[in-house]
Amino acid sequence: MGDAYFEWLSQAPPVAQVNHLISGGWIAQAIGVAAELGIADLLADGPRSSIDLAQATDSHPQALYRLMRALASVGIFSEVEPERFGLTPMADILRSDTPTSLRGRARQVSGDVQWRTWGQLRYSVRTGQPAFKHVHGMDAWTYRAQHPEVNAAFNAAMTSITSMATNAVVTAYDFSGAATVADIGGGHGAMLVGVLQANPDLRGVVFDLPHVVEGAEEAVTAAGLRERCDIVGGDMFEQVPASLDVYLLSRVVVDWDDEHSIAILKNCRRAMGPDGRLLLLEEVIPPGDTPSYGKLNDLNMLVSPGGQGRTEAEYCALYEAAGFTLTQIVPTRTRMSVIEGRPA
Repeated sequence: MGDAYFEWLSQAPPVAQVNHLISGGWIAQAIGVAAELGIADLLADGPRSSIDLAQATDSHPQALYRLMRALASVGIFSEVEPERFGLTPMADILRSDTPTSLRGRARQVSGDVQWRTWGQLRYSVRTGQPAFKHVHGMDAWTYRAQHPEVNAAFNAAMTSITSMATNAVVTAYDFSGAATVADIGGGHGAMLVGVLQANPDLRGVVFDLPHVVEGAEEAVTAAGLRERCDIVGGDMFEQVPASLDVYLLSRVVVDWDDEHSIAILKNCRRAMGPDGRLLLLEEVIPPGDTPSYGKLNDLNMLVSPGGQGRTEAEYCALYEAAGFTLTQIVPTRTRMSVIEGRPA
């Protein structure tokens, strides 16, 4: 269903294409509201009327119908009969129980905290500083630590993104020769769980801030991996667990500028032996006008945590500054690549 919208948009005149791009914020908010209400979950067993959906979500019937109609016009949900809606492949991704669920991300991106931050993009462009601190009076990490509900939404969004990348990583990258792996900034452990499941001889450590890594206990235990996985709280800017074979950082350095990223990587370098491996799971920004989600996400890093996306040359420079040599970039089936470094 979404194909019809994108085909129409590709054939529309430039003025219509730009107008729809300008209206992209409306679409994002509409998706976020549907995700917040759990509409896709309610349609998992088949189509339902907008009146029925309104009753189930305590919403205004006509207003909810207008929301569903708008989303169906861009391929998210389908109006299978007048005022009766069902799932489409894109709407299915908003279900909570799918491996590639983006429900958490939709809720986080469209939430008030992130929305207000993006409203000050001009501040970041003019100053080079994160709009998040300008808007909320503190950096994103401190804010989430003080607001558990925002932190929970953020972790849900990161878990959904990581879950999608995990299978691609374990398929693309060869962990043979390693006995231990540390997932630095590993959040609730979604990435490490996948790595350990795919590599039965590996042992692992999930490492993140204490209030974050608490959430890893449930995921690791549920996967039956507690005997093979330690859960450690700490600050990666101070030190990381020592003497492991592989140090994996999934979407970590994109959150930080070069100065902070180098500090993290130097701590990994100090912790590992001469035969250790550093693996960054990040998107490598392509040159020129090549379409890239990473180029848009780079703006998100600018306004929120103050990080940045990077090109291959910029990753090479980052590694060199931290005492590594970039040895290979392994593409995956996703937009992410495994960027491998070895001690220089």
